[in-house]
Amino acid sequence: MDTEVVRSFVRAAELGQLQQAADELGVTQQAVSKRIAALERELDVRLFTRTARGVELTLDGQAFLPHARNVITDVDRAITSIRPGSRALRIDVLGLRSAQAVLLHDYWRSHPETDLDVVTLRVNDPRVAVAAVQAGELDASFRSVTDRAALPQDVRMIPAFDSPLELLVGPRHPLAPARTLTPAQLRGHRIWVPGIAPRSEWAEFYDQLATGFDLRIDAAGPNFGNEVLLDILADSADVATLVGSRDRYLWPANHDLRRIPIVNPALAYPISLLFPRANPHPGLRAIISHFANLAPLPGAAWRPSWATAPHRADGRTET
Repeated sequence: MDTEVVRSFVRAAELGQLQQAADELGVTQQAVSKRIAALERELDVRLFTRTARGVELTLDGQAFLPHARNVITDVDRAITSIRPGSRALRIDVLGLRSAQAVLLHDYWRSHPETDLDVVTLRVNDPRVAVAAVQAGELDASFRSVTDRAALPQDVRMIPAFDSPLELLVGPRHPLAPARTLTPAQLRGHRIWVPGIAPRSEWAEFYDQLATGFDLRIDAAGPNFGNEVLLDILADSADVATLVGSRDRYLWPANHDLRRIPIVNPALAYPISLLFPRANPHPGLRAIISHFANLAPLPGAAWRPSWATAPHRADGRTET
């Protein structure tokens, strides 16, 4: 059933005048008459009787009207739910404890009027996120396409912010007493990052990191989740891992884990934002500005070859 035909019936019933209904709908009176006649033929009932003053509902029309109103209401709600600017800003993050989610929560706490829908695609291939942005399933995604030549023309990718890495170790690890560490001090130590997915952006990041600083990145074994990883670190004297400084991790107090910043240079994991090039959701502008106002990384920073530094609030780029 054509919903515009049903809409014409509802407005004619509510206004009692075909001309007024036509004016409101932006069509001719003849068009409204034809729509109602087509609806009556489809339903095989008379919905209106014509009077000198306009139109009046028949008993069948009175019975049909509340259901017709519900149809139009549901259609309007469905359209609103997917129209940018009229629905929640839907953003994909890698995880609800990731730096992306933490910063989005910080933004929302300062702007609680923002209607946000934070989702996690739980996929490793950034092309899936790109396709979701293209299809309108997402307004934005915190993913990186490391080969910019593979990025479709209708999707834009910008640097959002850097997530500097920290070394996470248990109390018996030889590096546990350190307040800060340089990349050179990590050489020879086993850095365990289980479950690095092939073709993911973080697989390429860790490959370049290991090569650039001669580090031992061990991706052996499946990823059984953060809780298992934290338990292993707490009991180990030789296993460490890398975490983002803004990532949120929780562990029992008796684990006594240590998060140690890496400096000279900082190891910056670049976070990018994917969104449609045409007609992006209006709510994205303020969030992008929020990222631009984050404090820059102090001192020198290393980034993988495919990354560019985020733009600072003063318009410059970090070095």
